[in-house]
Amino acid sequence: MKLYGIPNCNTVKKAKDWLKYNGNDFEFHDFKKSGITADKLTEWFDAFGWEKVINRAGLTFKKLSNEEQQAIHSAETAIPYLIKNTSAIKRPIVEMNGKPVLLGFKEDEYQLLLTK
Repeated sequence: MKLYGIPNCNTVKKAKDWLKYNGNDFEFHDFKKSGITADKLTEWFDAFGWEKVINRAGLTFKKLSNEEQQAIHSAETAIPYLIKNTSAIKRPIVEMNGKPVLLGFKEDEYQLLLTK
């Protein structure tokens, strides 16, 4: 299992704590330090939809001008933006066996999918 996020994000902290408490081993990928690839973003877009992977509620996106926000209108325009601004990726993202399975942290979804 792999958990993608940034370490100082409260939602990522909740997910990490939940995973540890429930005995799930995972590798953590800090996309602030390690970055993210266009291929990985495309996998997540295919699984969740690009509109859900981009965090429009976060400060990184909200700081953009209206014109800059409007310019991000497709997967093709979202990829370069998210590679450059990894803080704008909704987090955490959980992958199992190399496949994206969870976006964000909702305890009931984690319980359903990840309880041993």
